[in-house]
Amino acid sequence: FSLHQHGSHLLKAILIRLQSDNHCEPRLVAVSKLKSKEYVIKAYECGQKHFGENYIQEMEEKSRDAEVLEKCPEIKWHFIGSIQRNKINRLLNTHNLYMIETISSNAIAEEINKKLEKTGLTLKVMVQVNTSGEENKSGIEPKDVTSLVSFILNNCPNLDFVGLMTIGAFDHDYNEGPNPDFQCLVDCRDEVVTNLKLEKKLELSMGMSNDFEHAIQMGSTNVRVGSTIFGARPVKS
Repeated sequence: FSLHQHGSHLLKAILIRLQSDNHCEPRLVAVSKLKSKEYVIKAYECGQKHFGENYIQEMEEKSRDAEVLEKCPEIKWHFIGSIQRNKINRLLNTHNLYMIETISSNAIAEEINKKLEKTGLTLKVMVQVNTSGEENKSGIEPKDVTSLVSFILNNCPNLDFVGLMTIGAFDHDYNEGPNPDFQCLVDCRDEVVTNLKLEKKLELSMGMSNDFEHAIQMGSTNVRVGSTIFGARPVKS
């Protein structure tokens, strides 16, 4: 068993690249959706700590697997998929859950906060913004971001709001200039900081396998890379 072709070398190269970026060190989230636990363990052994999953059941099961628990004690899971209210308990049952990056409504934020209040735990969260306006993408509209962030800060003490996330359109031609989705997220961040008079620096989660280097140039602090590390994914059945 090995990672995609030279996946382990690529993973190490990406980690070194990110660490050598002297003005910031973006976090690499290895997206392991639809990949077996062996891929997770192998990447962890190469030095990767942060992993992203799109499906709640898959993340919960991987996080609680005996071999993963034994071999990846410091793993940090990021949830980057759509949140269904009826699966929030399972989502929060993820072992070593580090962050939910896809809060997109007051109701979801409130529900997660309510569940966390019972345990006394706090959890890092990001607000997902639909910067491309595509109907098949989750996330809140840019014009509503400040309102949702304000709601979280004022009504959800168990949620530690840390920044904004976007998926963005997949087919941007970089010969035409910077990705407008990334610029939109930067603008949303600036608007939130100004309108809510925030002092802490907010994170930006943007950039995937095909565009993470462009995203970093535009200020991303959190890139989500899957197929470059793990190879093409099987079709979800």
